[in-house]
Amino acid sequence: MVTVALVGSTGSIGTQAMEVVRAGGGAFDVVAIGARRSVDVLAAQAAELRPAVVAVADETAGRRLEGRLPAGIELRCGADALASIAVDADVVVNGVVGFAGLPVTLAALAAGRRLALANKESLIAGGPLVQAVRLTPGAEILPVDSEHCALHQCLRSGGRGEVRRLVLTASGGPFRGRRAAELTTVTVADALAHPTWAMGRKITIDSSTLMNKGLEVIEAHELFGAEFGIDYDAIDVVVHRQSVVHSMVEFADGAMVAQLSEPDMRLPIGYALAWPERFTTAFGALDWTEARRLDFEAPDSATFACLGLAYAAGRMGETAPATLNAANEVAVDAFLSGAIAWPAIAEVVDECLQAWEGTKAEDLDVVVAVDAIARDRARAAVERRAARS
Repeated sequence: MVTVALVGSTGSIGTQAMEVVRAGGGAFDVVAIGARRSVDVLAAQAAELRPAVVAVADETAGRRLEGRLPAGIELRCGADALASIAVDADVVVNGVVGFAGLPVTLAALAAGRRLALANKESLIAGGPLVQAVRLTPGAEILPVDSEHCALHQCLRSGGRGEVRRLVLTASGGPFRGRRAAELTTVTVADALAHPTWAMGRKITIDSSTLMNKGLEVIEAHELFGAEFGIDYDAIDVVVHRQSVVHSMVEFADGAMVAQLSEPDMRLPIGYALAWPERFTTAFGALDWTEARRLDFEAPDSATFACLGLAYAAGRMGETAPATLNAANEVAVDAFLSGAIAWPAIAEVVDECLQAWEGTKAEDLDVVVAVDAIARDRARAAVERRAARS
């Protein structure tokens, strides 16, 4: 039986991972769960799963959870609680949202665990740190993003020197086909109306700006670049509104291998949990007796400037992606709260990226410091724009 730790268990990835575990027919034993503060959901999950440990990052929420857990379950609270359970299982699912997921990633890999990674910010903000700890014996990363899981599957068809190009597909989000002038007054509700995927608020806004796809470009480079000799010029993005083709790999002989399925995050989660075998429940299976079409087009990089900003940050390297990620998190929060308009998200990120000092990613403390600086600059940029509105 494979033991599993679900970090970020109350979010979209965590709850879908629980569905996969239930479908596994007893193949998986969830020994640890954790979240930032969702007390009621954690209590219900603990009652069902009976893990050995429950972790809560927020101390106040942890005190509220005391007395609500079944007897015999250990409760861990505080800033390091989530990272602490990343060493307690064979497979660690990191579904934490944002920069807070980086310590979980580092802890899991340092312990030589298999990391089912849904927290792309780990590779964005801490890429050099993750690459170093990834060398720990036993450590491996199985990406849970649908696009990177697709690349992982396609790349099984070839080795280094045989791969010419990686192609990430993007749904285009709710604003596909619109021009910049049409997006100056879009609302939060407009941006959250994703046409294909049901995701959390932050990642849905990132999809609307194409920042999510830009972050995935950096993530693809961090996951596969060194192993397959892939640089940023060989990672492309195409808009594919049906979200059936999740990514493609072009090989040296011109062959293109793609992974296709209905949009269903349980497929990549099951792939990561069962690796190197295939999960036996068919999530996202396609019915090819139905007529369907697959459309592709180039992204509008002028309207969706965040995509180009992510490519730029990736090429700059070191802590530039950490700056990009931090500024984007602040800008997205500001848009969701009504402080800035949708176009200002890219403006804030661009301003912070231009102010980056070239700091090298020497250790976690440096990355945390760069993240904090970028957030301060982004907040100041938001306040200036809010004052003018």
